[in-house]
Amino acid sequence: MSARPRVLSGVQPTGALHLGNWLGAIRNWVSLQDDHDTFFCVVDLHAITVPHDPALLAENTRRTAALYLASGIDPERSSVFVQSQVTAHSELTWLLNCVTPLNWLERMIQFKEKARKQGENVSVGLLDYPVLMAADILLYDADLVPVGEDQKQHLELARDIAQQRINARFAPEDRPLLKVPEPLILAEGARVMSLQDGRSKMSKSDPNEGSRLNLLDPPELITRKIKRAKTDPVLGLEFGNPERPEADNLLGLYALLSGVGREVAARECAPMGWGQFKPLLAEAAVEALRPLQERYAAILAEPGYLDQVLRSGRERASAVAEASLERVRAAMGFLPSR
Repeated sequence: MSARPRVLSGVQPTGALHLGNWLGAIRNWVSLQDDHDTFFCVVDLHAITVPHDPALLAENTRRTAALYLASGIDPERSSVFVQSQVTAHSELTWLLNCVTPLNWLERMIQFKEKARKQGENVSVGLLDYPVLMAADILLYDADLVPVGEDQKQHLELARDIAQQRINARFAPEDRPLLKVPEPLILAEGARVMSLQDGRSKMSKSDPNEGSRLNLLDPPELITRKIKRAKTDPVLGLEFGNPERPEADNLLGLYALLSGVGREVAARECAPMGWGQFKPLLAEAAVEALRPLQERYAAILAEPGYLDQVLRSGRERASAVAEASLERVRAAMGFLPSR
């Protein structure tokens, strides 16, 4: 295994990636490349746990991978790959399914919330989503997994499966089969809220397109969405007032996108009205996203480059994942696959 701590993370290719995906996850991955062994996948298998459009899945998968690269993920230093192209993810999920108690999955908060929305259309895949996520993590002997608050319960499940259901039952005491990962909580920018509701997380699934800034939104659309963002009647911007969630969210976005930080942003914007602040935030957002959008266009303009990156990433990922899968298969009593 690598001498450097290994990190595994990924984003679903459902809809357009937005500011929350970038500030809360992808942008933070870039600095991890310096001193970690990094694996970043596009988790397309997770994307079909809810109804999806087959005509868009492949296109969105490529777009998401291109945005990884445009954000600064370096394929020379990181393995960038598509989850479904490494078949070990599906096979390990089945093996883990057969040792994971059903009641562990039924208590998952995200399943309960999404199941309520879907009603009778809820799939077994949605219930099983956390086991697939556990397989994603455990295949790569990940030391650290960047997670937001809403994914901490899923990581705990992955840890429990590795410790209690695989290592405790099938591994010698001195040689665990699967590494038990630790959470890597990235606090700054980890929870970007909706432009229309400062108490709700920015989401790709929100039917209101104005609730989010997508990474590929053109400048005029960014400006229009920020102009229409929900505000309150209070003069001045401030952090930490629970009665002013929109002020906290929009000021936090300005601090991150402008690069001035929270202390300077709070001091600079304390006397401002919304009419003065919103153009400032729009300009910061446009300028922060401009380099990413330019790199994205350049990546897609180079024929075959993205395919080559994903092919190389798949080869590196498969070598690690297949070794982990074979350990588990052997310990559970299966004949060798080769």
